[in-house]
Amino acid sequence: MGIYSVELYLQVRLACADGMSQRAAAKRFNVSRDTVRKMLSFSSPPGYRRQSVPQRPKLDGFVAIIDGWLEGDRSVPRKQRHTAKRVFDRLRTEHGFTGGYTIIKDYIREREQRSREMFVPLAHPAGDAQADFGEALVEIGGVEQKAYFFALDLPHSDACYVRAYPAAVAEAWVDGHVHAFAFFGAVPRSIVYDNDRCLVAKILPDGTRQRATLFSAFLSHYVIRDRYARPGKGNEKGNVEGLVGYCRRNFMVPIPKFPTWEAFNLWLEEQCRKRQQDKVRGQSETIGERLERDLAAMQPLPATPFEACDQKGGRVSSQSLVRYRTNDYSVPVAWGHQEVWIRAYVDEVVIGCRSEVIARHPRCYAREEVVFDPLHYLPLIEQKINAFDQAAPLQGWDLPEAFTTLQRLMEGRMHKHGRREYVQVLRLLETFTLADLQAAVEQAIDLGAIGFDAVKHLVLCRIERVPPRLDLDVYPFLPRTTVEKTFARAYLSLLSDRQEAA
Repeated sequence: MGIYSVELYLQVRLACADGMSQRAAAKRFNVSRDTVRKMLSFSSPPGYRRQSVPQRPKLDGFVAIIDGWLEGDRSVPRKQRHTAKRVFDRLRTEHGFTGGYTIIKDYIREREQRSREMFVPLAHPAGDAQADFGEALVEIGGVEQKAYFFALDLPHSDACYVRAYPAAVAEAWVDGHVHAFAFFGAVPRSIVYDNDRCLVAKILPDGTRQRATLFSAFLSHYVIRDRYARPGKGNEKGNVEGLVGYCRRNFMVPIPKFPTWEAFNLWLEEQCRKRQQDKVRGQSETIGERLERDLAAMQPLPATPFEACDQKGGRVSSQSLVRYRTNDYSVPVAWGHQEVWIRAYVDEVVIGCRSEVIARHPRCYAREEVVFDPLHYLPLIEQKINAFDQAAPLQGWDLPEAFTTLQRLMEGRMHKHGRREYVQVLRLLETFTLADLQAAVEQAIDLGAIGFDAVKHLVLCRIERVPPRLDLDVYPFLPRTTVEKTFARAYLSLLSDRQEAA
């Protein structure tokens, strides 16, 4: 019997209910009597129903072989597992299979459907969270690069917090949490994670996790119970997995363009706040309304936030460099060969000796790079002035044009001593801002006061807001003027000029 419409079923059943015989109904509606009998047995088309399991005589003898191959695939990389085509080729070549490719393909598809994992819907109590990292392309400061964005989701309310970083290092994980807690004004009771190596140093045979040192200190500071999904089972933290995709589709399309990471993160925070006004499918309340229950169940913030930094020890080299994660950072030459401590934050590296901070640098995420601060080397260059032209810390130092002009004038008038005085001028940056020193240098050039003492006097006057008083005896390199005594005969030339004009 073909497939007939529900309308035809209704007409046949009504006609027979009114006393029409099945023979007459079959003739009237142009269907067979067997069809009329089935229409009276079912109120609507029952559809096709298989009466017995399909027989595949050509395949049945090879099922055990196929299952063995596919079971063995569980222990090999995904890209090197059997496809239906490869199974078909091997059966023909190695076992004399004479069937077609379609029955192999259908069997493997049905087998995969039967073996797919099933999941239990989970309820999420208020006050718990899930955290993860995602990736997306962004443009920061005109440079297109990959951003790693931290995402924290509160499954009960679907409230979220997102923050982007140039790298998904341990400090970024912790820094993301610290900013998220400040954003919500509270701390979750527990958080579900995957087994990222920044968090979990090792999974022990009994299934327990050996946490990374920084992460353990963070959990202890906020008193958070950490839970972990099974390796490769992202569904066990499915809410934050969905949040990562939502953020990529809604916050990262088109590619975000911001001048700095901080500007980008402020924008992301604003998107998270706007999202609290939305209603999620299946919910009658907004995210913000349900967030109130989450916040009520969460813990209060501690008195001070956790310091999200990696702490290491190091030693200053003979070139006044300290190594951290393959990169070298400079320190003032006065601290050469001493033991130092290093604190690496997401955006900067701080180096100190004993209780004193001696250097700060923007964090470098490249490898085997050297990060210089030219000011660290000026005292040594002043002593070893012949190294000035080849000093690596000074290469690429982008100073205003006035400094280049001053250097040329000082070297032209005083030669080697002028170069040393120029370095002394640069050392004024240890005390004064570049803007103030630049203004003093430009003023010195305008006055023709080409010397260190003159520049220092001018910058001090600028800071103290007093007019400069340059004494030519104190500054021997200033251009001099000669003022002679006045004699009466000197006016004769003026009188003669007046007579000639008359």
